[in-house]
Amino acid sequence: MYNESKSLMVRAEYIEVENNVRLHITDAGEGRPIVLLHGWPLSDEMFEYQYTDLIKNNFRVIGITLRGFGKSDKPWGDYSYNTHVLDIKKVLCQLEIDDAVLCGFSMGGAIAIRYMAEYQSAHISKLALFGAAAPIWTQRKDFPYNLPKSAVDELIKLNNEDRPQLLQNFAKIFSATPKSLNDGMANWLNGMGLMASSYAMSQSLVALRDSDLRPDLNKITAPTIIMHGKKDKICSFDLAEQMHAGINGSQLIAFEKSGHSLFLEEKQKFNDLLIEFSKP
Repeated sequence: MYNESKSLMVRAEYIEVENNVRLHITDAGEGRPIVLLHGWPLSDEMFEYQYTDLIKNNFRVIGITLRGFGKSDKPWGDYSYNTHVLDIKKVLCQLEIDDAVLCGFSMGGAIAIRYMAEYQSAHISKLALFGAAAPIWTQRKDFPYNLPKSAVDELIKLNNEDRPQLLQNFAKIFSATPKSLNDGMANWLNGMGLMASSYAMSQSLVALRDSDLRPDLNKITAPTIIMHGKKDKICSFDLAEQMHAGINGSQLIAFEKSGHSLFLEEKQKFNDLLIEFSKP
């Protein structure tokens, strides 16, 4: 039975992962933990419209904002997937999390894959990927999918010259059509992006451009669900098919009406599938 008084207990909002680096955490509810990793250039606040449904269905939600984004600290230094994976491991250890569902959206999905390949069953028993930027976000001679590297180079250049314009451009392709999300939702997401550091955004684009997670896919043995918009312009549906082929026993569910923002464009379908998959 859902216990609202328990879910409202005050918990730490920040967790220190190394000297002078604290990550912002949303931690609420009781039950099996669901750990949520956001995408570039957002924060754990992107899951606002998932948190309530998950808590009411007897889950503990733990949204982690990666270093450099949102309300987390924004140090200069390494922003590779491995750095984020180590941060996440430290958060899960400090919170004493076990038997969790690890969920990642976009860049967060790529980081979740790297975590599973590195740590396997440590703290985690299931994996959920949403519009994940994996196994590779950019094209290779043997991987003709999604963006050419030169397109990401242009994004990095624009980030360093006019970051607000980059965020505006990103917003135009975030959903299936420019009007799939209303102006309020678009402005809300844009505000999250503006909270990120320019350095973290550019370094994360480098990681997205250069990382190849294909060797990581066959290391994943946990039950895995892949949810992906058929009209995704940022992480094409081809990527979902490649992940599905590479992760043994994974389940692929297409969101026919959605672009990259499937968690908002088909919110109830998204929430219902995540709740069902996450049950013990």
